[in-house]
Amino acid sequence: MKYLDEYRDGRLAARLLREIERKVAHPWVLMEICGGQTHTIMRYGLDELLPSSIELVHGPGCPVCVTPASILDRAIELAQRDDVTLVSYGDLLRVPGTKIDLFSAKARGADVRMVYSPLDALRIARLNSNRKVVFLAVGFETTAPANAMAVYQAHREGLDNFFLLASHVLVPPAIRALAASPDNRVQGFIAPGHVCTVVGCSDYEDLVQEFHVPIVVGGFEPVDLLQAILGLVTQLEEGRAEFANEYTRSVSYRGNLEAQRILREVFEVADQSWRGLGEIPQSGLRLRGKFAAWDADKVFDLQVPQAEAPSACISAEILKGLQKPTDCSAFGSVCTPESPLGAPMVSSEGACSAYYQYRRHSLVTIQ
Repeated sequence: MKYLDEYRDGRLAARLLREIERKVAHPWVLMEICGGQTHTIMRYGLDELLPSSIELVHGPGCPVCVTPASILDRAIELAQRDDVTLVSYGDLLRVPGTKIDLFSAKARGADVRMVYSPLDALRIARLNSNRKVVFLAVGFETTAPANAMAVYQAHREGLDNFFLLASHVLVPPAIRALAASPDNRVQGFIAPGHVCTVVGCSDYEDLVQEFHVPIVVGGFEPVDLLQAILGLVTQLEEGRAEFANEYTRSVSYRGNLEAQRILREVFEVADQSWRGLGEIPQSGLRLRGKFAAWDADKVFDLQVPQAEAPSACISAEILKGLQKPTDCSAFGSVCTPESPLGAPMVSSEGACSAYYQYRRHSLVTIQ
């Protein structure tokens, strides 16, 4: 896409790197929140081009990675019922639950189908009136409006065989939890551009004031991220903590008001469990009572115990920015995209997946 060429311009990137090197005089730890940003950093080797005093760590901005195993267990339990069709995005099929994943459930005969949109799930429900069609809906504020619209449309149509098994999470409460942690190392955050496109910027301004930490909205191309890093380094070196938006071609201060409207109508804010981070207050979305008839958690009797991550998996430490994927003894050997121990290895936005795809040969020796 030609309009993106300027954001991949090597000469502009080199100028930004020189400016960052000129500005930086102290060591700083910066976190990019979004998994898409992590993959850009790994793909273009931005972390290796930056001055050694700048450390990039990777946050919990991969929606599949933070979906708790208990949600996967509930989805698997539903998929194994004779009258249920479980519909999901492809990334989720390989994410391990406590015992198996959805792909394995499908191999054992469960009716599990992959789609690219919640509208596809609605279509499956319309065409299969004798089936209970459950759409496993995960993600941040970016994907929540489309899933809200699917429920809204099912309500309008009176489509009584369509259900949502939801695990939607919100980014600002996660940043709050990280910033408030006694283990926190992060001194500046690159906020996720796609999320801010939907919800705007005011919540991030509040976090800046609360924790006196700079936050800069960044995009997903190399120049976008270098601009965000330069903004953070400049603030930190000058002793400032402010909010800034370096992704103005997509993000406005108020965000997408229509998307926010459908979110408020269909969902309400609730406490939410995150894989690796535990329960974070007021960090999730659940269906409002008006839409209870389409809420899989309320319609189906699901008796699934709380799940724990495999002891060998350090995904929790990675999602908190405390360790890197290559710090894990299982990385690239016991844990691979074909046999993942944790969600960050299988998801297309996961940090472990990014390291495996772009960095494993240069950083580790595969056993």
